[in-house]
Amino acid sequence: MYKTWLITGASRGFGRLWAEAALERGDRVAATARDRSSLDRLVERFGDAVIPIQLDVTDRAAVHEAVASAAEALGRLDVVVNNAGYGHIGMVEELSEAELRAQMETNFFGAVWLTQAVLPVLRAQRAGRIMQVTSEGGVRAYPTFGAYHASKWAVEGLSESLAQEVAAFGIHVTNVEPGPYATEFADNLRISDELPDYADVRVATAPQFDIGDPQATREAILTIADADDPPLRVILGKTFAEIEQIYTERLRTWREWQPVALAAFGETGQGVEAA
Repeated sequence: MYKTWLITGASRGFGRLWAEAALERGDRVAATARDRSSLDRLVERFGDAVIPIQLDVTDRAAVHEAVASAAEALGRLDVVVNNAGYGHIGMVEELSEAELRAQMETNFFGAVWLTQAVLPVLRAQRAGRIMQVTSEGGVRAYPTFGAYHASKWAVEGLSESLAQEVAAFGIHVTNVEPGPYATEFADNLRISDELPDYADVRVATAPQFDIGDPQATREAILTIADADDPPLRVILGKTFAEIEQIYTERLRTWREWQPVALAAFGETGQGVEAA
């Protein structure tokens, strides 16, 4: 039996690729984009299997209306993909209030609004899954991407609570954490005005990315959508070794400072020995 999907940010990038992957195998997709006309080619190719919806995810009322339209048109919602978002580059000191708020409004609050809007539908069904597209940047951080990381780490934390809250209703939550891919992500970056004092830091800490083929993520997303017991977190790409090293270092530091931690709780003793 076919699945029904609701995918935000479906005009390009991962959203477009994953919508096509679902449609090609016979599923139906409610696809959203800020500009509805950007979905025309998808409709031309797949006909009424596509429900095109114009949506700015920062508009909470519009999100609820879009979800209602999608649920009515499709009859149910099996897979919800919270994909809409963009990246911002700027040292933390360089970020303006407007830039930081805009980043959070789209990447974090937009994800919250969609999650809240679909939950009544999924709870009534006693089934469904939500894929929160965070990024490897939701579990690690690079210089100059502070605003972006803040938004994605926020989604990760929210979703970990959410997963525990909705499990009893048969709802699964997965944080999808792609590494760097050759999507249009870079074309949509917003950049803060640069402070000259950070020129050397910017050069010295510029990350070197190994860029993946976004087409290769299609099967992975379908596998997650079809899994009986999907993971809470899944990395897409080859950044596991780097993330493992980061978390190993965090554990080492926490162990090393465990005596201080226990003393701060009013306990004394040696604590846990450093690894």
